[in-house]
Amino acid sequence: MGLYDRYLAVRQRLHDGDPPSHVAIVITERDLLADGAFDTLADALRWAFEYGATRVTVSVSVLDESVVPAITREIRRLDTPEPLVVRGPEDAVESGPDSSDDTDTSPTDPEDAPVRATVGLGGKAEFAAAVRELAEDVAAGAVDPAAIDADDVSDRLVFPEEPDLLIKTGAERLSDFAIWQSVYAELYFTDVNWRDFRRRDYLRAVLEYQDRQRRFGR
Repeated sequence: MGLYDRYLAVRQRLHDGDPPSHVAIVITERDLLADGAFDTLADALRWAFEYGATRVTVSVSVLDESVVPAITREIRRLDTPEPLVVRGPEDAVESGPDSSDDTDTSPTDPEDAPVRATVGLGGKAEFAAAVRELAEDVAAGAVDPAAIDADDVSDRLVFPEEPDLLIKTGAERLSDFAIWQSVYAELYFTDVNWRDFRRRDYLRAVLEYQDRQRRFGR
């Protein structure tokens, strides 16, 4: 760790504000397929837990769905500091946190996984699947339409938990990530290319989060 990184680390630990407990990282397909990008991801996961996170959600947005299996395979091979669960577009079709594909060899239940990754699972598709499942439950008489609230939608999402801090490299847009879950998240955008993302870049994001006053829509 360089001198500047040490300075940022000390400043972060001495900060009065709490670090983000749930960190979300949004990466594009193009960024992740660059040389060294998966190594950067493994490092970023370690930094997150080192600096106070208890859960990390990684979202990989893709334009070409044919690359989803390859990216999913590489993410599952990562040396992660905590157990990892990976989900893809097929899980939005199934809907809900218990859905998974037959090839998933993740060592833990999605409900408890500290590291969660989605590859090609867009927020719009996830939300549409949740609404479709809710409509089916209403049609079956299992849910009273007049009693539906936000929790009924959240319970049917693949990963329902709301992140505290969302980090996005590149353009300042969410790339269809967790539209429902991120409504009150603190957003941090950086123009640093993902493969060049360093510890200092992560610490800057955490420090900016700690400097902000969260309002949760108020």
